[in-house]
Amino acid sequence: MGEELTRIGVTGHMNLSPETVELVRVAIREQLRPHAGHRLEGVSCIAAGSDSIFAEVVLELGGSLEVVLPSADYRERKVKPAHAVQFDSLIRRAARVRTTAHAEANPVAYEAANEVVLSSCDLLLAVWDGCSPADQGGTAAVVEQARERGLPVIVLWPDGALRVPK
Repeated sequence: MGEELTRIGVTGHMNLSPETVELVRVAIREQLRPHAGHRLEGVSCIAAGSDSIFAEVVLELGGSLEVVLPSADYRERKVKPAHAVQFDSLIRRAARVRTTAHAEANPVAYEAANEVVLSSCDLLLAVWDGCSPADQGGTAAVVEQARERGLPVIVLWPDGALRVPK
């Protein structure tokens, strides 16, 4: 029996409380562990929070990482100093980095990046508190789009998880 690759994408909240970061890391690890090794391919926009935690766990488990950047200027315009080291490390360790055709980071570019993730994975992990969408590029909207197209979605929101106000 051949080992098929499992391409798993991620969407999730950025504004996790410090305690929630570890809860989310454990929950993601539990979901990805059955796919560990060379069969696992993670697809992530590596935004701060859930996306980057997912990417780190994929690499920790021996999988490969595909990064999808929303725009050519995403690193310069949107990556905050507190996230820059992690972001740059994930870019260096990625097997592939794709950038959408958008020059500037904006809601349309985020939607395009989400579309790339959704159209290139077999399963979507969503680190989502279940709240309604704030905008079309947000976690809830991505979950809704995945479900509409019949893409399997696993929602993770560990007990005790909290978001911090933006």
